Amino acid sequence: MNFKIIVQYDGTKYFGWQKQPDMVTIQGEIEKALKIMTGKKVGLQGSGRTDAGVHAIAQVANFKCDTNIPVGDFKRGMNGLIGDGINIRSCEIVPDDFHARFSAKGKIYLYRILNSLSVDVFNRQYSWFFHRDLNIDNMQKAANFLIGEHDFKSFENTGSPRNNSIRIVRHAEFVKENDFLLFEIEGNGFLRNMVRNIVGTLIEVGLERFTPSEFRLIFESKDRSNAGTTAPSNGLFLKKVLY
Repeated sequence: MNFKIIVQYDGTKYFGWQKQPDMVTIQGEIEKALKIMTGKKVGLQGSGRTDAGVHAIAQVANFKCDTNIPVGDFKRGMNGLIGDGINIRSCEIVPDDFHARFSAKGKIYLYRILNSLSVDVFNRQYSWFFHRDLNIDNMQKAANFLIGEHDFKSFENTGSPRNNSIRIVRHAEFVKENDFLLFEIEGNGFLRNMVRNIVGTLIEVGLERFTPSEFRLIFESKDRSNAGTTAPSNGLFLKKVLY
C-alpha cells in the first residue's frame, strides 16, 4: 500500500529534511519510527528538501509498505515514536502512482520577518528579527517582478538539484500583521535557497539600498553575486504542497 502523510515540524534542532549519516533529520526520525512499527526498512519520499532550521506547516511525504497496521494506528504510532518538534498531521492510503515529489504541481512558502525595535523571545526561532525601518511599498513593487516564468539563477545557491533554473512564480506578496512582515510566495518549484535569497535581496530594497528597478536588473543579470544576503533559515516555513 502507498501511504501519504502530512508532516508539521519545527526545524530548529534538526539538520533539515533529508536523511544524513550521523545527523538528526526529519526524514531520518520518521523512518526510524516506521522501522520500529513495521519491523522493516521503509523508504520515505518527501515533496522536497528543507534546509537545517527551516520549518514546515504541511510537508508531504509518502511511503510504500506491506502491512496490516490500520491507517489511524500508523498516525498515532509515528507520533508516539518520533522526537519533539515533529507531528504527523494526517495519514491516508493513496493510489500507487502517487509520489510526494513527482506528483507535486507547486509549493507555497511563507517567510516571517519581525520588524520591531525589540526582539520577541518567543518568536526568535521562527522569524528574522529586523529592527530597522523598511520601505514595504518598494519591497512589494520589486516582488511583483518575480511573477511569471523566469530564470531565477540570480537567487540560486550552488548545489541545487535541477536541470535548469527556470521556474514559474504565481504569487509573491507582503502582508503586515502588527510587528510581523509576512512574505508568501507560490511557484511550481524552487531552487536551493531561492526563497531565502529573494527575501535577503528584498530586504536590501526595503532599506533603499536598491530601487525596485535595480532589483529587476539584479534578477535579470542571472548572477548570484549581484543579489543580497541569504535570509536566515529560521524565518522560513513550507506552508503547503500543491497537487
